[in-house]
Amino acid sequence: MPRMLDVSDDVRAEIGDEEADRLLGGDNAPGSYDCTSCRAPGNSERDRTSTVLFVGEETAVLAFAHASCIPSQVVPVSEEQLQGAVRSITGEDGSLQAPPPPVGAAPDGPVQAELGVTSGLVLINGDLHPALVVEPLAPIARPGTTGPVDVFLPLLIEQGFTPVAAIDQVPPPTPGWSVLLAVGRLHAILQPVTGGGTPSAWWQAHQAVEVAPDWRAAANKTQRVLVFAAPVGTIGQQPREDLLREALDRAAERGQLVAASMPLAGT
Repeated sequence: MPRMLDVSDDVRAEIGDEEADRLLGGDNAPGSYDCTSCRAPGNSERDRTSTVLFVGEETAVLAFAHASCIPSQVVPVSEEQLQGAVRSITGEDGSLQAPPPPVGAAPDGPVQAELGVTSGLVLINGDLHPALVVEPLAPIARPGTTGPVDVFLPLLIEQGFTPVAAIDQVPPPTPGWSVLLAVGRLHAILQPVTGGGTPSAWWQAHQAVEVAPDWRAAANKTQRVLVFAAPVGTIGQQPREDLLREALDRAAERGQLVAASMPLAGT
């Protein structure tokens, strides 16, 4: 029986016309599935369904999602993440594992530092936006330099992040950057690679991070995430979203906040 499947041009290009036609005809598509975004049951015979192709270095996995949750797309992931996704999809493991450690690479060189990442909803002009707040655990220096100067914000500004004086508008996008969710969990912030190619992880979780249902719903609706960044010791670990917003406002007033809008890569 034909399935109510959406197969994007990108997915079709990866799997080939013959396989795509077989899916649409119902030969290789499952009737029922667990949505790779919201994890709720779906049925491709009754529900509009998106095909989502997770592509690693050597292998690929085709998953399915409600079309109302996410569009059909190709999601690049590391081979380790892909193997974790296979275990999760086949029920061998309840979580999708990401390779350690959580490392942020300075965009213009090999300097690395651990980054703390917090998720929350940020209110801007009456609308709630899914956001990530990034703060290094130590000062960031340029490659080959020493001393107390923290260049975390200047490095990000060079990559297209915008200084924030007040959180009163959505920041502009940064080309090539994206936020990776897979199977409804936060995995990484991806940055472009010089010369093209698959984006690399600027920050990557020790283990895939469960995000709040409201956050995931907002991200799936807007298909973008606001990423705020501040120097070490500026924001701290805030137990509530209202306190996180107060810390962001203080950082903005002191000129210690940059931000960017990034598309959602994955589910």
